[in-house]
Amino acid sequence: MRTIGLIGGMSWESSAEYYRIINQGVRARLGPLRSAPVLLYSVDFGPVAQAQHAGRWQDAGSILRDATVRLHAGGADGIVLCTNTMHVLADEIASASPLPFLHIADPVGSAAQALGLCTVGLLGTAFTMQQRFLRDRLERHGLEVLVPPEAQQTALHGIIYTELCAGIVRTCSRAVFLRAIDALAARGAQAVVLGCTEISLLLQQEHSDLSLLDSTQLHALAAVDFVLKGEA
Repeated sequence: MRTIGLIGGMSWESSAEYYRIINQGVRARLGPLRSAPVLLYSVDFGPVAQAQHAGRWQDAGSILRDATVRLHAGGADGIVLCTNTMHVLADEIASASPLPFLHIADPVGSAAQALGLCTVGLLGTAFTMQQRFLRDRLERHGLEVLVPPEAQQTALHGIIYTELCAGIVRTCSRAVFLRAIDALAARGAQAVVLGCTEISLLLQQEHSDLSLLDSTQLHALAAVDFVLKGEA
């Protein structure tokens, strides 16, 4: 097996999900006592979040470039950045080492293609919904991507940073996300991308009649494929 390097901590609540999903995936495919070779570099999210909200993206990026270098030195064979928002600097972070970088949008786009989807909604932090970096990557997979209006973006962003990143799950906050999903469906979305790695802590498929494309799950399963490539 190949060793996967995870850049986590943004937040550690969702990074724990990556670790669980990757190891469950390897166990399911290789047997009950098998697990994945994983290197995890978990950053302190506080300085990263402060830099994000202050617009100091290069400062946040330097932390993650350093994490990439450390994972490379530690023996990782590939890099998974366990956050959607910081994929705004995906190219710069990936360039910090020669290792393969598994972009979070690609397994999401492939899953949407496999379902025959043309139009998807995107939920995430305000950074992810307002900026083009994730939408552009999804559009390479032939998708039209819709985002909520500004007022809903602000509400969702607040729930992510003040609740989900702190491990707080509230039924009333789930209702806010479901209203956003209903509005996107009314505009023609055939499915909704959970484009923040914490959203699946709050929202699962059982809560919505519209198909949900969970970026955390799909990204982690892509890491499983990477780890097991070449295994009998």
